Amino acid sequence: MRYITRRRTRFRAICGTVNLPYGTQVQERDGFLYLSDGRQLCTPESKHGEDFFCVDEDGHGRERGALINAILSRLQRQDDQRQARWEKVWASDLCARYRRQDHKDFWLWSHALYCAPVEDLEKIAALTGAVTARG
Repeated sequence: MRYITRRRTRFRAICGTVNLPYGTQVQERDGFLYLSDGRQLCTPESKHGEDFFCVDEDGHGRERGALINAILSRLQRQDDQRQARWEKVWASDLCARYRRQDHKDFWLWSHALYCAPVEDLEKIAALTGAVTARG
């Protein structure tokens, strides 16, 4: 499966320190992400995998990455509407499909969010009031 970096990517990977520009393509093989030169980075479901990469198998990785960034940024914003945004997320059946089920008392996004169809991400972005390049 093909992934791309959804933002500038700097971290200490399995192969050593990496500094990858936005949009760099990587491949998943045997449960790990690899650069085109064969260097092993991390697993897709690791903290680094989810912080920096998203699926690009359908050619919509840049759009998917922008939506994920916008959603996460909006939900992290500390303002007087924060609780209202999170109440919408908790009440949404769509969002529930992308929630880790092993944590019942707080919300953690599952790895499925980083592979979600763009259409679902657009709906979640609209629900949270996230602003993307498209709107």
